[in-house]
Amino acid sequence: MAEAVSCDSNAHKLLSVEDARARLLETAAPLDGAETLPLIDCLGRTLAVDVIAESPTPPADNSAMDGYAFRAKELREGEGLPLSQRIPAGHAPSPLKPGTAARIYTGAVIPDGADTVVMQERCRENEGQVFVDGPVKVGDNIRRAGEDIAAGDTVLSAGQRLRPQDIGVAAGSGRDALSVRRRPVVAILSTGDELVQPGQPLGPAQIYNSNESMLTGLLSSMGCEVLPAWRVEDTADATRNALNEAAAQADLIISSGGVSVGDEDHVKAAVQALGSLDLWRIAVKPGKPVAFGHVNHQDRKVAFLGLPGNPVSLFVTFLLFGAPLLRHLQGRDRIVPAPVLLPANFERPKPGKREEYLRVRVEDGRLQTYPHQGSGVLSSASWADGLARVPAGETVALGDSVEYFGFDKLSEQ
Repeated sequence: MAEAVSCDSNAHKLLSVEDARARLLETAAPLDGAETLPLIDCLGRTLAVDVIAESPTPPADNSAMDGYAFRAKELREGEGLPLSQRIPAGHAPSPLKPGTAARIYTGAVIPDGADTVVMQERCRENEGQVFVDGPVKVGDNIRRAGEDIAAGDTVLSAGQRLRPQDIGVAAGSGRDALSVRRRPVVAILSTGDELVQPGQPLGPAQIYNSNESMLTGLLSSMGCEVLPAWRVEDTADATRNALNEAAAQADLIISSGGVSVGDEDHVKAAVQALGSLDLWRIAVKPGKPVAFGHVNHQDRKVAFLGLPGNPVSLFVTFLLFGAPLLRHLQGRDRIVPAPVLLPANFERPKPGKREEYLRVRVEDGRLQTYPHQGSGVLSSASWADGLARVPAGETVALGDSVEYFGFDKLSEQ
């Protein structure tokens, strides 16, 4: 586990995003447990066991199109071949009689003795014979047995997220069920006496709780089982009680706010009392303090992730740290999405001291920034379709290539 440090002793040391993420993933272990589900229920889940093909795909040579099958060497220019059989898909053919052709349809098994298929558009029938226009080549339009998948091939690998095409590959290999990792169960601690639930009237000095709904949506989009949120009063006892209750049910606890150094930030002290906590100040904008540790519950150590309370800071730090952590807990093989390089339609003439993630939108193939990048401007995240990364100490001029991370990839399960 990474060495635990206090916020005060670490105040002058800022971790890079990459280093902080590495510490986070080194500390957390993938969740135990898998379940076998019907194939259609596996969409979006993480495969727990390799899928090995027991038979080839396709299982036999078959026709790639509607046409006629014959032996290429028996075709004579200007002469026809008698038709000896008709072969629809799903019907077993008889061996092809020498000197004849078979009418064949897409997907139908090639009869023994045939070595070529010519599409019907190049053929014509007349009085029980088929005539072929133009030259032919042995093997034309035949899909060979096993050319897609050979028996014994690993067709799907443990750790990959199952997409519709992966479900199709599994079905094509004869599987009707798969072993998948269980969903992480996540508890949300929503802290702050100033927060009011949407739909309720606002009192003096109160704001609506946007973080809870946003965090629930992010977690749901990543395939988590999200427990009803704990709305925690700003007291030490309420915070400890909520953490104990959440630890009894969850694999991961995520707090919104409460891990800074203010007098009313009780989460930090409560987690330290019930388990352990690392508090990292990260060289990232927006979002600087991120906490990670665990809460002890009986013989389990339940992972804890503390995110900033500012809405944009929470949103960005979840994508940078929370989403990779959840992929890691699910045993995913790809933890951090790769960026796409796109030209900037904006300028950053002054280098920043921290790595910055700007809310941007792709317009005509170029990155356009939202005009207000403050950490409380959540509308910037709604307007944007991704984040542009500007490394610390670097500037951006119009047309420069900038790393772009789409929200769809950052929040993908």
